[in-house]
Amino acid sequence: MKAIKETNFNFPRQSSFYKGKVRDVYTIDHRFMTMVVTDRISAFDVVLPEAIPFKGQVLNQIAAKFLKATADIVPNWVIDVPDEMVTIGRICEPFKVEMVIRGYLAGHAWREYSSGKRSVCGEVLPDGLKENDKLPEPIITPTTKAHVGHDEDISRADILAKGIVSIQDYDKLEAYTHALYKRGTEMAAERGLILVDTKYEFGKVGDDIFLIDEIHTPDSSRYFYSGGYEERQHTGEPQKQLSKEFVRKWLIENGFQGKEGQVVPEMTPELVNSISERYIELYEQITGDRFVKNDDDNVLKRIEGNVLARLTELLSK
Repeated sequence: MKAIKETNFNFPRQSSFYKGKVRDVYTIDHRFMTMVVTDRISAFDVVLPEAIPFKGQVLNQIAAKFLKATADIVPNWVIDVPDEMVTIGRICEPFKVEMVIRGYLAGHAWREYSSGKRSVCGEVLPDGLKENDKLPEPIITPTTKAHVGHDEDISRADILAKGIVSIQDYDKLEAYTHALYKRGTEMAAERGLILVDTKYEFGKVGDDIFLIDEIHTPDSSRYFYSGGYEERQHTGEPQKQLSKEFVRKWLIENGFQGKEGQVVPEMTPELVNSISERYIELYEQITGDRFVKNDDDNVLKRIEGNVLARLTELLSK
């Protein structure tokens, strides 16, 4: 097992460090952000006790591919990807909302709908829908961006009323979100997949908006296989999907949904290995590329060396 659960680097001109649920973020010289995608895994906004081998490599490489493929729609934060688990980019002031877009009734939206609710984040849904049905039109269901604890659903009206985002910027975020989802949907279709729902995060440098963080990864998105989708919906069978939802379902089946007093069930080595294999399957299916494991004996040393070499170049300019 060579999973990276945490890092503790001290890079030249390092000005700050932030540990997220999955990512360790190093700010360099107040100019560059070095994001190390660890092998930590979270669900229901809780970091699970065991790290998943190769998960960080999977997420970072998928995000790099899709950020490059959508740069014509909106500029993004990436400067370089010096290591399989690392992205270096420009520092942006993040908007305090995540732009979640849904083309199908699945996951959190389905759980809300099945409990009797017919409005999610101010978006009204028709009666008579089944789990995983295609929605009449994609809907945006934003969440607040919480540093600690759970992200919360929020409507466009509340975002604007509370002054979280200006109407001028929010209109742009909505337009970018729809355009990115359309591109993601088209790319997924080429791979025999349906992009069910996903989330995007944005930030600003001056007056310019940038796409930040990851996109179209199994941690931020849900995919169905398109082959047999209609038949499975007709017969009421579960959809064959590519996402982190299988981890959430395992947790729910074992009595955990991140609620107070609940305990994360034991993650056996067999379970950890099966999650790792599932992430690699996700990578290959989503990208169409064969996954090449970088299983160096000292992953931390490799990461540090690759980052140092690239930072030396950037800081000399």
